[in-house]
Amino acid sequence: MRTFARDINSAALWAGVTAFIWYAFGAVPVHMAVAGQLGLTSAQSSSWIFIIWTSGAVASIGLSLFFRMPIPITWSIPGLIYLGTLAGNFTFAEIVGANLVAGVLILLLGLLGVGGRIINWLPLPIVMGMFAGSIFGYVTRLVTVTVEDALVAGPTVAGYFLGRLIANPRIPPVGLAVVFGGIAILVGGQATTEAMSWSLPVLAVPDMGFSLAAIAAISLPMVALTLGLGNVQGLGFLLGQGYKVPVNPISIVVGVNSVVNAILGGHPASVARAGIAILASPDAGPESQRYCGTILAAVLTMTIALAAGLVIPILAVLPSSYVFALAGLAIFASLQDAFEKAFASSLRFGALVAFAVASTSFSFVGITSALWAVIAGLAASLIAERSELLTHWWDNQS
Repeated sequence: MRTFARDINSAALWAGVTAFIWYAFGAVPVHMAVAGQLGLTSAQSSSWIFIIWTSGAVASIGLSLFFRMPIPITWSIPGLIYLGTLAGNFTFAEIVGANLVAGVLILLLGLLGVGGRIINWLPLPIVMGMFAGSIFGYVTRLVTVTVEDALVAGPTVAGYFLGRLIANPRIPPVGLAVVFGGIAILVGGQATTEAMSWSLPVLAVPDMGFSLAAIAAISLPMVALTLGLGNVQGLGFLLGQGYKVPVNPISIVVGVNSVVNAILGGHPASVARAGIAILASPDAGPESQRYCGTILAAVLTMTIALAAGLVIPILAVLPSSYVFALAGLAIFASLQDAFEKAFASSLRFGALVAFAVASTSFSFVGITSALWAVIAGLAASLIAERSELLTHWWDNQS
């Protein structure tokens, strides 16, 4: 603790505050929207939000203090968004069961030391093409609600673009969208505070159901998104900053967190890609002291966990157009990143096929379009980009 006190510096503290603002205004609105889509009860939503933020904060503090490097653990926003697209296709019990399977797989891969190598068999461009197609509906719905309810969604969108215009990392665009849209709601009198009440978070062990269709459609994509995006990209950024990253221990902790999350209704944990870009950047202070910002961000995120009981009351008093607009705006960066990862280099045809299939909502033999998108993308690459796909597999195995 004396070392920690000596290492605290203003740059790391500001990075920690910035990361927390991103977590609060970039992630929580998405979680609220997905909870509404899945039709969760107050207890289910409260337990889900509490456990993922709490387990992530504890893991972040433990890893960062032990290894003296910024290692933020949260959860996968792409994974959460993907779960939202499955509303109506599976029961919540089946989703919880599939998330538990995903957590066990992540843990086993971490114990075997091959956590990051899952992407060998599910090439990132094809996975990201599938992901982009799965979340594309959020953007089209954003446009729809903006046209239908311009008085609320319009200022929300305006706040977002103002944030992009300012381009200050300490002023997240989604944060301004929250403020502008909230002001529009208050001025228009479209929300009341009667239903608002705070209560301690509820820990609820949900029912679990296991089906091959849910495991195929949820578990494998969640493993790929968690390890392919979180570990490969997040820890890759950390390596690029000169840290000697303990990949296997981090993968094991992420696996343990994922299992704990699933038991209480949450989805898999992940290395925080956006968080690590903030907390491990040169702007976060001297390399040996940047871990302090991660600890501050983790402590602050515990306030989100303690506010889990507010999710359903907030959803009850806010116009749906506001929530849908925020969700669409919050995934813009993820969608842009998905397009860039899918079409920037090799396997573009397979990624395009995966995008086309995933953006078409259907279910065949009990399996949703997301898994068929990956299969179709791999088949398309084997036909049209065979040498690129085989080279990708070979290079990643060697």
